Amino acid sequence: MTAMMYHDAQLGSSGISGISTSHPTLMTYLEQDGFSKNLFFHSIIAEVPEYHKTKEGHTKLGYALYFYSYSSWKGRAIYMEDLYVMPEFRAQQYSRCCPIAGPGCNQLNFTVLDWNKSSLDFYLNQGCFHVKADLGYHCMICEGEALQHVAQP
Repeated sequence: MTAMMYHDAQLGSSGISGISTSHPTLMTYLEQDGFSKNLFFHSIIAEVPEYHKTKEGHTKLGYALYFYSYSSWKGRAIYMEDLYVMPEFRAQQYSRCCPIAGPGCNQLNFTVLDWNKSSLDFYLNQGCFHVKADLGYHCMICEGEALQHVAQP
C-alpha cells in the first residue's frame, strides 16, 4: 500500500469526525502493524500492468486492509477494515480486490458509510445484506475515555 493511496482514501472521507489525514503516528502504526514480521492486519494491493497505468503513472490502484475474526455462529470470518479503489477504476473489475476467501472462512464482514450510496447499492446487488435491517445488529465503537471505562475491572 502506498501512503498516497491511504491519504487519498482518507481525504475522500474527510467529512467524518476523528479522521486525521496527516497524523505521522498513524502512518508509523500502519507500517508496523501491516508490513512487519508480526502482522496485526493483512492487506491486498490491486495493481495493473504498466500499459493500464493511470495518467499520473500509477500502477497500484487500490487496496484492502483486513484481519481474521471468528463468529460463534458461523466460524471463521474476515473483517475488511478498509477498501479503496482509485475513482477512475471503481466501475471496473478492480473494484473486487476484497479478501473474499481466507482459509476456511465462511463470512466477510465490513461496514459501509451511509453517505456512500453507490457502494451500498453495489454490495446489496452482490447478495450482501444489511446486518441492522436484517438481523438487528448495531455496529458499536468504544474508544478513548469510554474504552478506559469499559476496560475497568
